[in-house]
Amino acid sequence: MLVETAERLFGDAVTPQVLAASERGGFAQGAWDALEEAGLHLALLPESAGGFGVGTAEALSLLRVAGRHALPLPLAETMLAGWLLSRADIAVPAGAMTLATGPGLSLGADGRLTGTVRGVAWGRHVRAIAVLLEDSRVALVEGGFTVVARENIAREPRDTLTFDTMVSAMAVSPVSAADLRAAGAATRALLIAGALERITGMTTQYALDRTQFGRPIGRFQAVQHSLATLAAETAAAIAAGDIAAEAVGEAMAIPAIAAAKARASEAAGIGAGLAHQIHGAIGFTYEHSLHYFTKRLHAWRDEYGGEAEWSALLGRHLAAAGADALWPTLTAI
Repeated sequence: MLVETAERLFGDAVTPQVLAASERGGFAQGAWDALEEAGLHLALLPESAGGFGVGTAEALSLLRVAGRHALPLPLAETMLAGWLLSRADIAVPAGAMTLATGPGLSLGADGRLTGTVRGVAWGRHVRAIAVLLEDSRVALVEGGFTVVARENIAREPRDTLTFDTMVSAMAVSPVSAADLRAAGAATRALLIAGALERITGMTTQYALDRTQFGRPIGRFQAVQHSLATLAAETAAAIAAGDIAAEAVGEAMAIPAIAAAKARASEAAGIGAGLAHQIHGAIGFTYEHSLHYFTKRLHAWRDEYGGEAEWSALLGRHLAAAGADALWPTLTAI
């Protein structure tokens, strides 16, 4: 039911006009209001914190739907921030949220947070920020920070925030920085899977509609080969996203997320390239919708770590298990 609700809501709210306005720095407030009214941003929370009480994998499946629509809203960030706060028994505030973490932040004994952090997703548009400090404390910040606007390749806000403010709440968290980075990587794997689903459908339909030499280009063997490769990469990304969603929980399965994010990121690069090759010149125009998805694929590919980082982590995990345990460790991921 969550997925069906999200599909209808995002399908109605996320239009090419909304996406274009978001690239110009606007915030899709109407779409966010509809999302918030449906409570989708709370899906990852337990019932005691205002959530639906569904499983983690089911809640995170909303992000695959978001990827299918190139949702220009901080749904993933709000879900993760709420999850981080609830794990520390901090009440989750209403509205859009995001996360901040890094060595540049410090919390004094008087409860004042200071420091600067870069690359904060949607920082200029949120009401509250869940801050994870290096000593495993979580702080809730509701205002009192300055913003320098920055963006990723998809023109999504990735701002620089400077804090000098009293926090609204603080508690020790069971979530480590490594856990949070892995959870973030899982969200990007799911977004990638959804975006690849969408561009595979768009590209297949284009190959059926576009004619050359008297027949659809989809009937040419070279194009069919590219479509088959695109479909295979999409299937791999969907499987990776499902694995990542299952791996997020109280006992974070970081090796499984590492494998999933590495594979999804690889699929993002291959899939975006194939989609543009098949679309040809029309796919590079701003008026066509393809770029909304392929730019996000390239941005999400690197966010929370790209293929190299997660492949290296996975390699260290397997090496640490030793030669005799290689196969059991590999198949347990």
